[in-house]
Amino acid sequence: MKRKALKTLLIAGLISCGLVSCEKNKILSPNYEVTSQQVFSTPQGYTEAMAKVYGAFALTGNQGPAGSGDIQGIDEGTSDFFRLLWYAQELPTDEAVIGWGDPGVPDLHQMSWSSSNVILLGLYERSMYQITLANNFIQQSSDAELSSHGISGADADNIRHYRAEARFLRAYQYSILMDLFANPPFVTENTKIGSVLPPQTDRKTLFNYIESELKAIDPLMVAPMKNQYGRADQGAVWALLARIYLNAQVYTGTAHWDDAITYASKVINAGYSLIANYDNLFLADNNNNTTENIFSIEYDGNKIQGYGGTTFMTHASVGGSMPTSDFGISGGWAGIRTTSALVNLFPANTSNAFPNNGNPDTRAEFWTQGQSKDINDVTNFAQGYGVTKWRNVTVSGGQGSNINFSDVDEPLFRLPEMYLIYAEAVLRGGNGGSANTALSYINTIRTRAYGGSTAGNITSGELTLQFILDERARELYWEGFRRTDLIRYGLFTTANYLWPFKGGVKSGTSVADFRNIYPIPDNDRAVNPNLKQNPGY
Repeated sequence: MKRKALKTLLIAGLISCGLVSCEKNKILSPNYEVTSQQVFSTPQGYTEAMAKVYGAFALTGNQGPAGSGDIQGIDEGTSDFFRLLWYAQELPTDEAVIGWGDPGVPDLHQMSWSSSNVILLGLYERSMYQITLANNFIQQSSDAELSSHGISGADADNIRHYRAEARFLRAYQYSILMDLFANPPFVTENTKIGSVLPPQTDRKTLFNYIESELKAIDPLMVAPMKNQYGRADQGAVWALLARIYLNAQVYTGTAHWDDAITYASKVINAGYSLIANYDNLFLADNNNNTTENIFSIEYDGNKIQGYGGTTFMTHASVGGSMPTSDFGISGGWAGIRTTSALVNLFPANTSNAFPNNGNPDTRAEFWTQGQSKDINDVTNFAQGYGVTKWRNVTVSGGQGSNINFSDVDEPLFRLPEMYLIYAEAVLRGGNGGSANTALSYINTIRTRAYGGSTAGNITSGELTLQFILDERARELYWEGFRRTDLIRYGLFTTANYLWPFKGGVKSGTSVADFRNIYPIPDNDRAVNPNLKQNPGY
């Protein structure tokens, strides 16, 4: 089984690298008795080190001076990558509200964050930490290093694939920093750790670097759908290129619609296909969705435990009258819900039947019983519909392996995003695609959404940019896209689109445009004089 193989390897690699102990839930600092020379001396050592690079997506630790990966000032659960990304991408938008007053969280929802926001610091440092891990692996896996350890033949070829994957993971994390913080510090494998303070890059330069890195590693990666589950392949490279090209005008001032079409098409034509049932996308055995999920973060309720990731998604969205057994968890945290703005993008519900409330669009996975659609008090979990998209149960209805921690993997790239990128780029004037193909891709998504029926299909006249934005919300809500989408459409900060509690006001209000970019955290600027603050902060 591909899932079992990688997760067993992941745990072995993390233990050998000193991140976790055999004692349940105990996180250890790095073992300084194990040197890089020892770790990177055998093919198995390289495999275990690569497991740590991947594992940093899902596991966190108790940060000390050397930085095991957790962030000072926030708890272990909050320092998980996807939970932090979710906060930054969803809370300031029309897709989510949260009832908690944890440090930094209300400021994101109210769009009033400052450069000392602890959640933004956590995401920034988590991305930089994962870049550091990737840089170290890349440094240690050059041909010269392999030769010095006497590693050759098939073992060396396998490590070269790892090296290309580490470069992809680094490029992915830089794409996060580019999108959210615009002008982060910049380090590569050629930067000696601790020898210099990292210089600051700018958004356009970083875009060009990410683009060139992805194109350079493209021929070095395993072919699409041919790698071990949980590892990146060419499909992931193409998908990330398509994503940054879609947003290139925001990042650089120059549109890349043609390139977005080219690379979305490469993914679409690589053999991927949608699974039959949208409801099964975020269940405990979604590791089986390999035709649709291009690259995912792996979680395991017994082996990869933490309070971020999909444990956060499956627990924080449950509360009130929602029966925990339906979600495969021991108890809900009664925190996150959605606003009426997202609900109103779907047809009206016809019943209270779980999970789709009789909605003809099966993506409308909202819990309505005991919940009001409208919100007057964001701290009251009963106000705002619950979201039932993530559930720690299997397709057959069984529970995940652990009712306290989730088995649900989190896809960072899914095929429908590529369909949507293609269609939007065509509508924006990109060359290399066609309006008819764009329409067919959108209707493929909607046919699946309507349970195999064409009742939800649209005509060519209905395929507009506004429709694409709304369809992205219907298909991808809560997956970490909404802030970026609203910025690309010029709607995130402006009065052109208001939603409940935008800017901290019940009826919604505009905010200053500088909030399209997050600030460089004060903590990093305090120790690195090379870093200038983003405008407005």
